[in-house]
Amino acid sequence: MKLLVTELDRRLRGSPYQGYAYAYPHKTAYRPFAEPLPLSEVWRDEGREALFLYAHVPFCEFRCGFCNLFTQTNPQESLVERWLATLARQVEQTGQALGPASFARLAVGGGTPTQLELPQLARLFELLRSLGARPEQVPVSCEMSPDTVDPDKLALLREAGVDRASMGVQSFLEDEARAAGRPQRTARVEQAVEWIQAAGFPLVNLDLIYGLPGQTEESWLFSLARLVELGPSETFLYPLYVRPLTGLGKRDGADQDYVLGDPERDPRLRLYRLGREFLLERGYEQVSMRLFRQRGQDLPPGPAYSCQQDGMVGLGVGARSYTRALHYASEYAVGAKGVRSIIADWVERSDAELARADYGTRLDPEEQRRRFTIQSLLHSAGLDRVAYRARFGSDPEQDLPELTELEPRGLAAWQGEVLRLTPAGFERSDVLGPWLYSAAVNEQMAGYELT
Repeated sequence: MKLLVTELDRRLRGSPYQGYAYAYPHKTAYRPFAEPLPLSEVWRDEGREALFLYAHVPFCEFRCGFCNLFTQTNPQESLVERWLATLARQVEQTGQALGPASFARLAVGGGTPTQLELPQLARLFELLRSLGARPEQVPVSCEMSPDTVDPDKLALLREAGVDRASMGVQSFLEDEARAAGRPQRTARVEQAVEWIQAAGFPLVNLDLIYGLPGQTEESWLFSLARLVELGPSETFLYPLYVRPLTGLGKRDGADQDYVLGDPERDPRLRLYRLGREFLLERGYEQVSMRLFRQRGQDLPPGPAYSCQQDGMVGLGVGARSYTRALHYASEYAVGAKGVRSIIADWVERSDAELARADYGTRLDPEEQRRRFTIQSLLHSAGLDRVAYRARFGSDPEQDLPELTELEPRGLAAWQGEVLRLTPAGFERSDVLGPWLYSAAVNEQMAGYELT
């Protein structure tokens, strides 16, 4: 039986890298609300027994050429102190709005949290505790970079309850990293990893990027081999995306969309397959397209949490918060000027402004179903029909008939009541995610003017 050519087939003929669906909807679909919403109303009818608490530190020592994260480089000390002071006021206003709440997960990201000085880092964790977070009882993750960690900061993080240290390495070859706008010394990277391991973090994650300028199969395998020698608990392998307003995006000839008739010609796909095979042969298992974890690795214990169903409380400018039907954040920018302007405005916010949501997006029932599906399907746990029915009272293939296209194309298979991606589906995750976006969200994202 010949399959009809569908939108999915057309997408599969294009680049395997059409968009990273790490969150849905993306912040480029956010807009100012017609009327600001008091946080007390936003959270009034929400379950608050198992929330994710995220603190965003919007500062870095430098901006990598591929980075489109919300961060400002080398801020003046006075700005960092004003940011901390405003964060303290936000914590107070958020606590009053939430009322009794329990946090099942805690993460500190950015930016680079370890860009903060030791007393500032300690103050940050004091503020999180004042909101009711208990790092000693839940999994806690912290992002860091090689040039901003030292034994004292790592000891503070362990004492504060951090059990997952996550560091971007991107490449173990200095020339390769430099070509990507990341000036780092390999010796410093390896020293940082040694300090992290000596500090006793139960879970260590190291990131690599494939598709870097000048990268070859041989150089990619060199970085993978060095990674495995260092033995992190898990690793994220990221494909390079060259995005507007980033350092690489401003270079002539930097376009790496590879929208070709033959997706196999995209060099990133070959490197992905090499990396996947290399790690699977050396004791890692695939959790998502990007995440690989050592087989048998115990995760830090903690309460049950589901990103498809439980809410997130974001603290700090650049952080995202979400309930079942509402996502909100500060405004979004990538360019240095836009980021600086948003941070400068945020640190001047009044208590009343910090106690409300004024920018984001509402999720109607269809968008909630799409989000649940995307977040589930792109993970090795898969889309559980029973959990979906319990949440929405309907069947996923009834709500999203396009899901029936996956199995005939070898991209996913039902295993009992769970729809899981095949290896071919995993490697097309950055096609399948955007394919499942709604027309309304695509329209909002297309109409966003990036600054």
